[in-house]
Amino acid sequence: MFRKLGQSMAALSFKYIPDPSIFAVLLTFIAFGLGIALTKSGPMDMVLNWYKGFWELLSFSMQMALMVITASTVANAPAIKKWISHLASVPKNSKQAVYFVALISVAVSIVHWGLSLVLGALLAREVGRSLRRRNVPFEYGLIGAAAYLGQMTWHGGMSASIGLLIATPGHFLEKQIGVIPIWDYMVNPMNIVVTIAILVFPPLFAWMIHPKDGEIKPLEPDVAAYLDKADDIVSKTRSVVTIGDKMNNSKAIAYILALLGFTYIVYHFATKGFSLDLNIVNTIFFFAGIALHGTMADYVQAVKDATPGVSGIIFQFPLYAGIMGMVRYSGLVDVLSAALVSISTINTFYLWTFITASIVNLFVPSGGGQWAVQGPIAMKSAEMMGASYIKSALAVAYGNTWTNMVQPFWAIALLGITGLKARDVIGYSTAIMILSFLVFALPLLFLNA
Repeated sequence: MFRKLGQSMAALSFKYIPDPSIFAVLLTFIAFGLGIALTKSGPMDMVLNWYKGFWELLSFSMQMALMVITASTVANAPAIKKWISHLASVPKNSKQAVYFVALISVAVSIVHWGLSLVLGALLAREVGRSLRRRNVPFEYGLIGAAAYLGQMTWHGGMSASIGLLIATPGHFLEKQIGVIPIWDYMVNPMNIVVTIAILVFPPLFAWMIHPKDGEIKPLEPDVAAYLDKADDIVSKTRSVVTIGDKMNNSKAIAYILALLGFTYIVYHFATKGFSLDLNIVNTIFFFAGIALHGTMADYVQAVKDATPGVSGIIFQFPLYAGIMGMVRYSGLVDVLSAALVSISTINTFYLWTFITASIVNLFVPSGGGQWAVQGPIAMKSAEMMGASYIKSALAVAYGNTWTNMVQPFWAIALLGITGLKARDVIGYSTAIMILSFLVFALPLLFLNA
């Protein structure tokens, strides 16, 4: 029943939902119209508010782009790929494979969402290859959905865009809410319960919806051919002729640079304790990638390979910043915040924030981009309600991740690695999403941050 529901929702999503870049444009128009209709701002005022915000997120955009790129370079390092290939032999049948891939994806997402996306996709592919070599029938679409689960479970963890941003001095809401340490964002009763619950229940739900053995769909010919291709974990050979070539491929240069980076990282934690923000997380993965690839030539190539994955961030974030400018500077933030407060009690406020965030995520699939649009409203609403800033931020974060399972934006990278089509994955992931609703909703109703 849940698989059929998920497949129906996925079909509607792909038929009617355009590219997220179009939604960024449409939301710009909507914010512009609402500002004129609901505030004292005129058309030219809204144009000025829009441009005032348009370039305010440049540093944040770069930080988010690096989150994607640095995680991808780590996941695609030869040593990590070999480790993934070894792990792929662990599951003995299709149901074990689904649970195993889901658990790894969710666990890694608590450390880094980008790493979970790429590593989970690589693991799903290698598990599929391993089962195929052993002539074990497997539901590859569900294994792919299991690899995608990390995108539903990451936003209370160490790479949380919202948590890291509000822990970074100078963030765009600092005057209102101050700088909130990532420790306070992550380590509180509500988020601890949610973190434990996402490690237990989504992998279990993925295992539960596995079809019976006789109902496992055979692989489509193109997918089978893709899995049968030779493993891409090969040693790299380059012509080393000139002094420049030798420097490009020098392990000494790469390792000295990595050592320099990790010297600062050790100093950071030795002097500041468990203090994370966007910059230090990117620093860790930046220099870990260099160390794992071993030469600057290999690392630069890995960065080039990962760069297409941030094209959406580069284009969409200025538009999100413009929307933020119109919402904040026109006074629309007060109007929308009052509307949210009017339908809430102190007990239901966080759940309504979660629900609205889950809807906004369908149109703004980036966690950082969504915070730029919804963060000012959520924090103003919390202020009006006398609610917790941390719990309100987590409610937005949970909503942002929950509906990723029916939002194909971040699945593009996974599909390219696994050789699957979106229709193979999204139906299953939507079913798991529906089953996981209470994992987020109950703590928001009954636990304090």
